[in-house]
Amino acid sequence: MAGAKGDGPAIGIDLGTTYSCVAVWRPSHNRVEVIPNDQGNLTTPSCVAFTDTMRLIGDAAMNQAATNPVNTVFDAKRLIGRRFTDACVQGDIKLFPFKVISGPGDRPLIVVKYKDEVKRFAAEEISSMMLVKMWEIAEAYLGTAVKNVVITVPVYFTDSQRQATIDAGAIAGLNVMRIINEPSAAAIAYGLDKGSRKGEGKTVLIFDLGGGTLDVSIITIHMGIFTVKATSGDTHLGGQDINSRMVEHFVQDFLKRHKSDIRNNPKALMRLRAACERAKRMLSSMVQAKFEIDSLHDSIDFYGTITRARFEELNMDLFRKCTEHVEKCLADAKMDKSQIHDVVLVGGSSRIPKVQQLLQDFFDGKMLCKSINPDEAVAYGAAVQAAALNGECDQKVKDLLLLDVTPLSLGVEIVGGFMSVVIPRTTTIPSKKDRIYTTISDNQTSVLFKVYEGEGSMTKDNNLLGKFTLCGVPPAPKGVPQFNVTFEIEANCILKVSAVDTTTGNKNSITIITDKGGLSKEEIDRMVRDAEKYKSDDMKEMKKIIKKEDGEGWVSKEEFERMVQKKRMMLSEDKTQVKKIKNEGGGW
Repeated sequence: MAGAKGDGPAIGIDLGTTYSCVAVWRPSHNRVEVIPNDQGNLTTPSCVAFTDTMRLIGDAAMNQAATNPVNTVFDAKRLIGRRFTDACVQGDIKLFPFKVISGPGDRPLIVVKYKDEVKRFAAEEISSMMLVKMWEIAEAYLGTAVKNVVITVPVYFTDSQRQATIDAGAIAGLNVMRIINEPSAAAIAYGLDKGSRKGEGKTVLIFDLGGGTLDVSIITIHMGIFTVKATSGDTHLGGQDINSRMVEHFVQDFLKRHKSDIRNNPKALMRLRAACERAKRMLSSMVQAKFEIDSLHDSIDFYGTITRARFEELNMDLFRKCTEHVEKCLADAKMDKSQIHDVVLVGGSSRIPKVQQLLQDFFDGKMLCKSINPDEAVAYGAAVQAAALNGECDQKVKDLLLLDVTPLSLGVEIVGGFMSVVIPRTTTIPSKKDRIYTTISDNQTSVLFKVYEGEGSMTKDNNLLGKFTLCGVPPAPKGVPQFNVTFEIEANCILKVSAVDTTTGNKNSITIITDKGGLSKEEIDRMVRDAEKYKSDDMKEMKKIIKKEDGEGWVSKEEFERMVQKKRMMLSEDKTQVKKIKNEGGGW
């Protein structure tokens, strides 16, 4: 969706599993700026907390997570667009300290306590809160209103997950101009950084290992045209999975040493997870990491030690999966590894030394490209795409063309439960293709079309996206009626399917947004109203606090917003400190 004039600059948001990032194209400087948050950080934790007085988002939420784990929501990206009964969701909720239940349409709902009331939120609502936070960061930095945005998603996000991300943008009040794949955005950042518009083309492999997902893409770059040749990946392989291995290791260590199980203590698990995250980062530059957690469980102080070798042993199967996806991507592109000019590292988890070593060994000692910041590259590329769509940048960037592909085959079920592919995987998008189908019974007056994605020859091995019925078919012998089925996939990777009876002209169609938990217009409208109310309540609460501290003096809007941000951080830090004092003092 193109941006409207007067909506201000367009921004690019990398809505990550663990951290999010926002960037903007600056026409006056002819370059991208990654925007710092109110703490001066270029990335913001994808975390939302609910307290007895207000919401906290980002750093403020993360700072109090250990003392309020059951009301601190993270990893919403792992729930968005999925069913509650999905095996991945069931695996994740066992590790979450907050409660997740089954809602209408098998949609996962997050349960928290907010202002002494039990609230239930869809993952789209939590993601919308993060989008609002990134939007506010951008507006505060730019000093102007912003409305238009490009949001990035993993390559292997399904149609329903992409639609759910667009819904999150709508709930936030943003105009989502486009959804683009994360490695494609990173390739744009690489292309501009390397000045690939000049000279000969390049073939690059983007290796994006983030907090929750792995994306691998092979992309050719020539004269401003970015063509995706193949993709591979896993929407459930990232830094959080690596952290979980470490957490389980230390849970067992605690049990062995102290004969006490901490798995039913959410606060202890949250504190341990935070310590494991810090230890993992330390192991990128050290061969051993140590940490200490006061009164972790049953008033026991815990001292943890892990070597880099043990860390690699715990996660070696995950690391090898990464190289398997690289192999698959090369095979799908029908390329040899010698044809790759650069292997570009993206995502915070790509810093892990063992991951880099395995990649370098796979590519026969080739130096890996580390010239772009792995935490910022995706938002950087999204900002370029946003500016191009909004008509803000110079001609050379405006002419940039991104040709992405479908990660999975799309088709319909035919007799016998077989998959009839209409759009094969790795088809360049946007794309529109059609096929002719007929009836399987005499005098059939209606036809059910079931739409699937996947590579299985049988639909039972693939994902059902949606279904619709074409009625009013004139009775005729089987095989006589003909139906022209059209699959149209947009640049956002949103799929529309239609079927036309070539005899009568009767038509029916579906936009695949509902069968996997997509939100209705009424639900989105209700969530928009709720989001506005939550934001208003937060501002009222902050006004009370600031007024109490600063008397009846007047401040400018900008000064008030600065004070709000500062006070949010102070509140979360105060709560953490009070809890620490209470723990250390053995009570009040």
